[in-house]
Amino acid sequence: MFKKILALILAAATCLALTLSLASCTQKEEEKLGESEALLPRNAIVNDVTVPSDFKIGLICLHDENSTYDKNFIDAFKSVVTALNIPESNYFIKTPVPESNECYEAAKDLAQKGCSIVFADSFGHEGFLKQAAQEFTNVQFCHATGTSSKIAGIDNFHNAFASIYEGRYVAGVAAGLKLNEMIEDKKITAEEAVIGYVGAFTYAEVISGMTSFFLGARSVCPSATMKVRYTGSWYDYDAEKEAANALIAKDKCVLISQHADSLGAPSACEAAGVPNVSYNGSTYNAGEETFLISSAINWAPYFKYIITQVVKGEAIDTDWCGTIATNSVVLTGINQDVVAKGTMEKLQQVIADLKSGKIHVFSTDSFTVGGKHLDVYNADIDGDPDTDVNVIHDGYFDESNADLFRSAPYFDLIIDGVTNLNTNFG
Repeated sequence: MFKKILALILAAATCLALTLSLASCTQKEEEKLGESEALLPRNAIVNDVTVPSDFKIGLICLHDENSTYDKNFIDAFKSVVTALNIPESNYFIKTPVPESNECYEAAKDLAQKGCSIVFADSFGHEGFLKQAAQEFTNVQFCHATGTSSKIAGIDNFHNAFASIYEGRYVAGVAAGLKLNEMIEDKKITAEEAVIGYVGAFTYAEVISGMTSFFLGARSVCPSATMKVRYTGSWYDYDAEKEAANALIAKDKCVLISQHADSLGAPSACEAAGVPNVSYNGSTYNAGEETFLISSAINWAPYFKYIITQVVKGEAIDTDWCGTIATNSVVLTGINQDVVAKGTMEKLQQVIADLKSGKIHVFSTDSFTVGGKHLDVYNADIDGDPDTDVNVIHDGYFDESNADLFRSAPYFDLIIDGVTNLNTNFG
């Protein structure tokens, strides 16, 4: 059967964010793309703001385009500056910039180059970006995944994230349908529907994502369980591949997903013939026979927003959270040769139910902790244990609510059905 991936991006021909280690799609992959019904595509960027000729903006990335995480930011950044006709001489991308004083030096350099906005993409960049913000008060400093903007008291420092837990949930449904197919085909028993997950760190960001993915899978495959191995690094090909191999061979996991940034886990899955759900972009090139689907944050709406606000002389939200409605949560592709029959139709329904509020990902009746459903959970939303706040209301854990709490995830519970196999990154 002729293989194809349904391109759930702006247009198949653009190949935006589809190839993870190359700047453009290979001819082979292009042949397998086709325009289709869009689930959560990356929408076109509307140029409705006149950007001054002297406007400059800078992007600081932890790694480079070989990292799925950083490539996702870089692609979004380039798409926006191109759409807004910002010349190449007026935008800067600094890679790789570690989570150290080098980040401050990079931010300082961008400010001195005349950038009106400096954006950094990694959790550990936050403190160094705040330091620069206090020094260069005429520059707006925006940080992804950070947690402290609301309490920092720095007018030109901002945090941003997106409700990616919704995209993870949808991808988890696709995984659960695949597990059901494997059970029906007698490849595994219901009790053997064990998902493996390669996580970077035991941060709330990782736990929130893996839990929402698991809840999506279990919503259609109730017997599913999940085992997690952490690497202690956002990007380590060998460690991620080793973790995936261990989950497959030692821990008897029959489907793998990840919150880590290399192609290590997808490559291990392809070699072992194990279905894989990726993050931050399609890993089809690394796994034609095993890649199912991928979810990602689309950062283009935020880049467009902060540029527009600065150009208009208007304030940037201290803490901003993108949603499905703002096109900040996307699905990058469905490999129809691997997903279970009926996946497309089921995911369309799930997305509609998320949009309408019929589904809340962290509904408290969908999970237990220690055998009990939760009515109250006081989460750390600002780094101060004395000001933890109850984030459960109306029957669900209200994740990434920037208006009430903060944009960065704070779901840090290990729910029943999930087993951490290591937490010391050994």
